[in-house]
Amino acid sequence: MATWSPSLLHCSVIIQLYLSLHYFSSLISTNGQRVFLFPQSDKVSSIVSMQYRTAFHFQPPQNWINGPMYFNGVYHLFYQYNPNGSLWGDIIWGHSVSTDLINWIRLEPALSRTSPFDIKGCWSGSATIISQNQPVILYTGGNSENQQMQNMAVPKNQSDPFLREWVKSDHNPLILPVGDLDPGQFRDPTTGWLGPDGLWRIAVGAELNGHGAAILYKSEDFVHWNRTKKPLHSTNSSRVWECPDFYPVSYERNRGLDPSVPGSGKEKHVLKMSLTDTRMDYYLLGRYDEENDVFVPDKEIEEYWMWPRIDFGNYYASKSFYDSKKGRRILWGWTNESDSESDDVAKGWAGIHAIPRSVWLDTTGKQLIQWPVEEIESLRTNAVHLQDTELKSGTKLEVNVTDASLADVEVEFNLPNLENAEDFDSSWLADPEGLCGTQNATWKGVIGPFGLLVLASDTLDEFTAVFFRVYRDQNRYMVLMCSDTTRSSLREGMYKPAYGGFLDIPHLARERKLSLRTLIDHSVVESFGGGGRGCITARVYPMTITTGNTHIYVFNYGSATVTMTNLTAWSMRKASVNQKRA
Repeated sequence: MATWSPSLLHCSVIIQLYLSLHYFSSLISTNGQRVFLFPQSDKVSSIVSMQYRTAFHFQPPQNWINGPMYFNGVYHLFYQYNPNGSLWGDIIWGHSVSTDLINWIRLEPALSRTSPFDIKGCWSGSATIISQNQPVILYTGGNSENQQMQNMAVPKNQSDPFLREWVKSDHNPLILPVGDLDPGQFRDPTTGWLGPDGLWRIAVGAELNGHGAAILYKSEDFVHWNRTKKPLHSTNSSRVWECPDFYPVSYERNRGLDPSVPGSGKEKHVLKMSLTDTRMDYYLLGRYDEENDVFVPDKEIEEYWMWPRIDFGNYYASKSFYDSKKGRRILWGWTNESDSESDDVAKGWAGIHAIPRSVWLDTTGKQLIQWPVEEIESLRTNAVHLQDTELKSGTKLEVNVTDASLADVEVEFNLPNLENAEDFDSSWLADPEGLCGTQNATWKGVIGPFGLLVLASDTLDEFTAVFFRVYRDQNRYMVLMCSDTTRSSLREGMYKPAYGGFLDIPHLARERKLSLRTLIDHSVVESFGGGGRGCITARVYPMTITTGNTHIYVFNYGSATVTMTNLTAWSMRKASVNQKRA
């Protein structure tokens, strides 16, 4: 029998009004020891500071977290919460609520490990609004025999606007891992959707004959479920799929589609999966064959490392939901700490949610676009503007915001010398992170590096570089986007990688424009390149943040001149995050 292996995820599951449930937990190996996504230092640093705590990203007041949701005008954020410490273990569901996705009020826990079917933990899941406006949560529980199974809970009092109490179904467990399913690799049910036959459908992440799959189930009543003959989709190149997500996607900016409403036939579907092999989130675009209940990718790509990435950085176990209030699809993700376990203990907290993102389809139909939800702009203050500035080779220009450790920066570059770009080497596609590490922010190319230096110290012995390089590949240009944290901190024992990926920027040859937006929140740097065609989330712990002397610079260290056509930067106010109980 397989051993219980809760994954390092925080699958945000969201209900169809905004009901989302986020799950992310550290992986537990077969010997019961915690396995970390990142290397950990051996001892408590002398510079563990509450100033690393974020100001406008969601995190609980203390201890270890995981998850989100929304119903009848209120967003509900459920998260994996250890009430007894900042490390993984003793996991229950914490619960916070919001009306704007930014400011949160903490409530009592929603679910605890009280039943045989979840005695080992109340893990990830999703929420769906079924008949008569009834919110229902499906979640994964673990029993004493290390089996994973799918369970249900409903609000005890649906008239309570905050849905403070939840009741587990008498029918639990609803779905067991039988037959060819690995009982220790069977988790994370998706939000349900109605098919044309009136039956509900969900997918569950699984390992099928040693390979990753999204197993499809159907139900008339959302209680009794039958497995279909074929999985929704599967692969032979990876192991278990965690936190699967499946939804239709619109070409229209900031417009989402309800998966239970028949489409026009022109929309595409997204199948997203989180892979234990790499601890990264990937997705495929294609169509949903309703007649056969299978997902058909636009392009068959067998090797998972070639699949598009949701985020090139520290971002895992994401989950989306359809926001019926504003008619958009919102994506949530989780970002782990990249300092040490001992630092987590000293800080008293670990793990945060990334900023929620609107998601839609690029006009080419070949990739997703992600952008921070508009609500985050309500925290902007004291704008700084720069326009039409030539950035010659070696230029470093400071952006004088009020607080450089809490900022939102949007910048657009014009590339007048694009035809001089260096030749592209196709072997780089296999390891863009390695390329970001070797051709870093100080490595002089032709078109790049250019971008931002953030959380920089007075002497530039600490900084995080978010930048672009552009290469020529026959009749097109290849854009490398990097977030290099290798010099982000002088502290020892930190995990400081160079993140990166290649962006597909339509019309770059004609328009010669490239944009970058970066959100800076103490220990988080979230960047969106090419209008959201590439995203990189990084966790950093600079010593300089403890003194308050941090800086932001726009720079160009390439040999060719780059024009900064427009830059606007704002300092960010602090959100109200879990400040009180309702």
